[in-house]
Amino acid sequence: MSVRAAASVSSMIGLGAPLQSLTCSRADCKNAGRWRLDWRNPRIHSTDRVKTWLACDDHVDFLREFLAARDFPLTVSAVDASPKPRGAVQ
Repeated sequence: MSVRAAASVSSMIGLGAPLQSLTCSRADCKNAGRWRLDWRNPRIHSTDRVKTWLACDDHVDFLREFLAARDFPLTVSAVDASPKPRGAVQ
């Protein structure tokens, strides 16, 4: 099963837009997202363009590894936590 190329609008916090849903960003997962993965693709996005995927407890490691394998800068934090400074990697 592949990961969505981009999370759906309902499960992605995009460029300051309000959060519309807390659904996990893993394809076909309907679980509540408890973790936020703030990431960017440095080949096409500047440091101020950060995307956020949400992950349930079952998929946080999978999504983290998916992004890390592509050398995308990312931070992982609890959904209720404020985002870490840009450029920080966890």
